[in-house]
Amino acid sequence: MATRRSGVSRTQTSRGNSCKNIFNKIQQGQITGVGLTRGSQIPAVLLEERDKRAQWQGIPVLLRRLHESSHPNSDLSKIDSMVMELSSLLSMEAMSFVTEERKTPQESVSPNTYTFDLFGGVDLFVEILMRPTLTVQGDLPILSDDLIKDCLSGLYNCCICTEGVTKSLAAREDFVMFLFTLMSNKKVFLPTATLIEDILGVRKEIIHLEKIPNLASLVQSFNQQQLANFCRILSVTISEPDVGVDDKHTLLARSTQQKTSTCTSRAESNQVALLNIPGFVERLCKLATRKVTEAAGASARLELEDWHSWLDNALVLDALMQLAIEEAEQSSTESSDESSLSSSPLRHRLPQSMKIVHEIMYKVEVLYVLCVMLMGRQRNQVHRMLAEFKLIPGLNNLFDKLIWRKQPSGHVLHRQNQNCDCSPEISFKIQFLRLLQSFSDHHENKYLLLSGLELNELTEIYLSANIFEMDALNNTDRNLVCDGKKGLLTRLISVMKKEPIDSSFRFWQARAVESFLRGTPSYADQVFLLRRGLLEHILYCIIDSGCKSHDVLQSYFDLLGELMKFNIDAFRRFNKYVNTEEKFQMFLTQINSSLVDSNMLVRCIVLSLDRFESQTEDIKVVEVFSECRLLSYMAQVENRLFYLYRLISIINVQTLTQENVSCLNTSLVILMLARRRGKLPFYLSALREKEYAEKYPGCLLNNFHNLLRFWQHHYLNKDKDSTCLENSSCIPFTYWKETVSVLLGSGRGSQCAIATYIDEAYMDLDRDFMEL
Repeated sequence: MATRRSGVSRTQTSRGNSCKNIFNKIQQGQITGVGLTRGSQIPAVLLEERDKRAQWQGIPVLLRRLHESSHPNSDLSKIDSMVMELSSLLSMEAMSFVTEERKTPQESVSPNTYTFDLFGGVDLFVEILMRPTLTVQGDLPILSDDLIKDCLSGLYNCCICTEGVTKSLAAREDFVMFLFTLMSNKKVFLPTATLIEDILGVRKEIIHLEKIPNLASLVQSFNQQQLANFCRILSVTISEPDVGVDDKHTLLARSTQQKTSTCTSRAESNQVALLNIPGFVERLCKLATRKVTEAAGASARLELEDWHSWLDNALVLDALMQLAIEEAEQSSTESSDESSLSSSPLRHRLPQSMKIVHEIMYKVEVLYVLCVMLMGRQRNQVHRMLAEFKLIPGLNNLFDKLIWRKQPSGHVLHRQNQNCDCSPEISFKIQFLRLLQSFSDHHENKYLLLSGLELNELTEIYLSANIFEMDALNNTDRNLVCDGKKGLLTRLISVMKKEPIDSSFRFWQARAVESFLRGTPSYADQVFLLRRGLLEHILYCIIDSGCKSHDVLQSYFDLLGELMKFNIDAFRRFNKYVNTEEKFQMFLTQINSSLVDSNMLVRCIVLSLDRFESQTEDIKVVEVFSECRLLSYMAQVENRLFYLYRLISIINVQTLTQENVSCLNTSLVILMLARRRGKLPFYLSALREKEYAEKYPGCLLNNFHNLLRFWQHHYLNKDKDSTCLENSSCIPFTYWKETVSVLLGSGRGSQCAIATYIDEAYMDLDRDFMEL
C-alpha cells in the first residue's frame, strides 16, 4: 500500500510539473551537452499531449515540424508558412511587451519567446538564415524575402522579450558578419539593420568593420535612407565604449590602461575603414543638410509633449516603418532631396510633423557619426572633407527652418557619453551643438561658421586695432563659408540669448561658442562676440538670473574666461555691468561656490592681470586697471594665495579626471607667474604656513608634490594636451616643464623646491603615486 501510494504521488507530481521537467531536462542538456538539447528531440506525441496544459501555443510542435522540413537538402520554399506562423506568435508577445500594457515575460506562465528559445527556435532560425552559406555542394538554397523577414522578425522579438538571447547571438561572430551581407537586399534591409543594432549594443568588443565582406561596395549600394539607418549601427562601431561613472574614468586609471594597450583601438580602425570608402563622407554631408518640405503654421511642428504619445502607438510606428520601406523601394537611384518621394500615398497620409521627425531622426544619427569622426585621429582629413562638401553652410541654411524652429521646453541634461531618451527634436539640437563644438575646437576651419560679411567685420576689427590678421582668417576659403548676412555662430548666439534660463540647452550652446574662442586668444574673435552683447548676457545669467545648474554655470564660466582673456575692452565691459559692490560680491560667491567649475575663469583673470601689469604705458589699460573691481581684487596677493590653496586642496592623484585636472593647471599658472617675478619662495612659504594654521602640516605640500609628479607622467607624453596648455596660456610649454621640475627639486637647499618646505617628520614624497 505504501509503495502504491508513493507511486501515485509521484505520478501526480509528474503530471503537475511536466512542462517544468521538460524545460529542466533541455536546460541541463544545453549546459552539459548530454541528453536533450533541443525540443525537436522530444517525441511529437509527448509535445502535443503537454502543449495545452503548458500553454505553449503549439510552438514546440511547430518547431519540430520545421526542424524536420529544413534539413540541408530540403526545399526551403515549403517552410514559409511554418516560419510565418511562429514569427506571428512571437510578434504578438513582443508587441504587448513594448506597448502601453508593458507586459513582461515574467508575468506569463510560459511566454512564447521563452518557449521558442528553449525548444531551439533561435538556433533553428539562425540555421535557416545561414543555410546558403553552409551549403557546400549542389545548388544553393533560395530563401524568399518573406522567409528572411519572418526569421529576422522572430529573432528580434526574442531579443526584446527573452533575457540572454541577444548576448548569445552577439557571441556568434559568423552570424553577425552574415547579417551585414543581408543588408544588400533592400527588401530586408530594415529588419536586418534593427537586429544588428540590437546585437552590437550588447557586445563587449567592437566588431572590425573591415571583416565585413565587401564593405565598400555594400555601403555604396545603400540609398540615402538606408545609409542614415546604417549610421545607427556605425555609432557603436566608431566610438569607444562608455567607461561609466566609476573610478575607471580617472586619469590615473586611464594612464594604467594605456600602458597595457598601445595598439590602435578598433573604433579608430573602423573610422579609417569608413573614410576610405569613396563618397562616404560626402553622402553623409548631403544627408545632414538636405531640406525637408515643411508646411506653414504651427500644425507642422511636433510638440514635445506629443512625442511620447505617438512613440507608444504601434500603428504610427508601423506607418513610419512602412514609409521607410516605401522610400527604400522607390529610391533605386540616389537622391538627396525629398521631392522624389512625394508620390508615396502613405507619405501624404502622415501628418507633416511626423515627416519632419522622420527626417530629423535620420539627421541625428548622421551628425553623431560626423561628430565622432571629428574627434578621432583622422580629424584633419575629416575637416577637409566637411569643408569641401559644405556641411556648415548647409546646416546654416537649415537653422531657422528645421534645427531651431521653436524653443522647446526644459529637459534633463545629457553629457557626451550618456544615453538619451529625449524626443528626436531635442536629440537633434544637442547633436547639432556637439558637432559645432567639435568642428570649431582648436581648428582654423572655425571661420567657416561665419558669413562673408562677418569675415569682413573681423578684418575691419584687426585694422582698427592695428593688429596683424591671423593666418587662419586670411587663409579661409570664402567659397566655403555661410551664405547670407548671418553665419551659424551669430545665429547660435541669438537663440542662446532667448533660451529659458533653466534650459540645459544653454550648456551645449555655451560649449559650442566657447570652442570658437579656444586656442591662442584672438582679439578680433573676442571683439566680434562682444559686439553681439555676449559678455553682458553671460554676466546676467551668472549674477542676476537665479540660474542654479552647476553644468550651465560651469559652461558660462569657461566661456567668460575665453571671452575676457587678455582683452582690456572685455574687462571694461565687465566693470560697466558689475557696477555695484553687491553685484561684485554675488559674482565672487558664484565663483567660490565651486572652483572645479570656475577655475578656468580664475586662470583667465590671473593671466590677464599679469599681462596688464606689464602694460603701464598703455593709457587705456591703466585707466581700466584703476577702475575694474575684478582686476583690483585679483591684484591682492592674499586673494591669489586663497585660490592657490583651495585649488590644490580639492584634488589628489586618485581623483584627477578630465573634468578637474584644470584645477592643477590653474594652480601651476599662479606659481609660474610668481616664479617669473621671483616670488615663488614666498608662495610656497605661505602654503606651509597655511598647513600649520589648519593643523595639517605636510598634507597639502605632499599632495601637491604627488600631483606634479603625475603631471609629468601625464603631459610629457601627450602632444595635444601640451599644445593646448601653451596656446591657451601664452606661456611656452618649456616653461611649464621647467617650473614643475624646479618645484620637484630634490635638494632641500633650493628655495623653489616643495621638499624644502616640508618638515622631515611629515615628508612623504617617495611613495609611488601609481600605488596610492
